[in-house]
Amino acid sequence: MSLTQPISSPPPGGQRDNRRVALWCIAVLVLMTAAGFAAVPMYRIFCQRTGFGGTVSRATTGPTGAVLAQKLTVTFDTNVRGLPWAFTPDQEDQTINIGHTGLAFFTVTNRSDQPETGHAVYNVTPEQAGAYFHKLQCFCFTDQTIPAHATIRFPVVYFVDQQFASDPDTKGYSDVTLSYTFYPAVKSATKTAKADPGLGGRPGAAL
Repeated sequence: MSLTQPISSPPPGGQRDNRRVALWCIAVLVLMTAAGFAAVPMYRIFCQRTGFGGTVSRATTGPTGAVLAQKLTVTFDTNVRGLPWAFTPDQEDQTINIGHTGLAFFTVTNRSDQPETGHAVYNVTPEQAGAYFHKLQCFCFTDQTIPAHATIRFPVVYFVDQQFASDPDTKGYSDVTLSYTFYPAVKSATKTAKADPGLGGRPGAAL
């Protein structure tokens, strides 16, 4: 009598099940990767819409309602990381009425021998003020390319919503700080460098 036992073959559906599991794993991996890439811009949009973390929101219309008698001093802070630029506010601070539109100017000089593209990130301190600080026009909305040894002056149009004065978390403040930091832009700089005319950039003589 033979001791050899026949080897049973796997169920017909076994291979199909294995393929199905493998496809699900690949799909989950793709979704997780996509979510990781989307997390940063989604978080930034959330911050800009809610003022979370002191992030200033972008406004499409100016302030509504009466301008308040209460005044607020806005101090401007500028920084540069990883770019051969000089970046300064034209004014150290401004005092405006809450609900009134303010206009400030900032100057950027590219000290290198080639065009450089940067993007400015921004926030307000104290953080509670971020929900009420709005910008209508700003160089920080898009990448900015500065030609070699060129100086460009940028305007920022902003206002502080009247609710700032009634919110228990902010009504006691008499000053806020608007801070900008320029970083190298993620996208490569274009060879033809010029300021975005829509932002009001004005080329000037190199410093």
